[in-house]
Amino acid sequence: MAEGNRFGGRTAIVTGAASGIGRATAQRLAADGAAVACLDMSDAAQATVDLITETGGTAMAVAVDVSDVDSVRSAVAAVEAELGPARVLANIAGVLRFANAHEMPVDQWDLVIDVNLKGTFLMCQAVIPSMLANGGGAIVNVASSAGMFGQAYVAAYGASKGGVAIMTRALAWEYLKRDIRVNAIAPGGVETPMTSKVDFPADMDFTLIEKTIAVGNKMMDPAEPAGLISYLASDEASSINGAVIPIDNGITA
Repeated sequence: MAEGNRFGGRTAIVTGAASGIGRATAQRLAADGAAVACLDMSDAAQATVDLITETGGTAMAVAVDVSDVDSVRSAVAAVEAELGPARVLANIAGVLRFANAHEMPVDQWDLVIDVNLKGTFLMCQAVIPSMLANGGGAIVNVASSAGMFGQAYVAAYGASKGGVAIMTRALAWEYLKRDIRVNAIAPGGVETPMTSKVDFPADMDFTLIEKTIAVGNKMMDPAEPAGLISYLASDEASSINGAVIPIDNGITA
């Protein structure tokens, strides 16, 4: 896959950039020639910026709560004032909670929906106007294999990611004639801080989640989905629009 000048200095915004897929994507987009805004609630976004600038890339860190409309709008304005209009948006910020559905606290349901689904929408809503005014752009959202089929103990997460998948297709069709492409990836298991700190219900029946585990229990390195995100955001993928692409070791095959 080509690296170096794929994005020609275009401004890219990556949410969830402090770790995991977000950090890997920010690094990959920078390596492919983008000026990258690393958005996250965590101060660790600055560490991602440091990794990028140490290798000659251009990046900045911006604090954001993607579930809060004012925070999102302020963050996007700060990015565009510093780096110019965003031409690439990668929505990666997310949270995961396991629970018996009948026992899940409503505030935890709200958190998952607000960050994963509402947050993706708010970021799209904030960035699309500048894309429309500056020749278009590409948005890549992160759905999940959990949003592609029924998975036990993650009703909120599955609902949020299924919503991201349908919203991706809706936005792709809405902006089809306005030079904005919108795609999503649907990862399976990825080795990230989010997946390594999951609290399972005490009475969990692990046979109910066997179909979600890849053969050999292989967890992906975050660089794999990051590479796919970079490709989908680039002009090389100019004919891919409205797609939700599994990257899951075949569990949804």
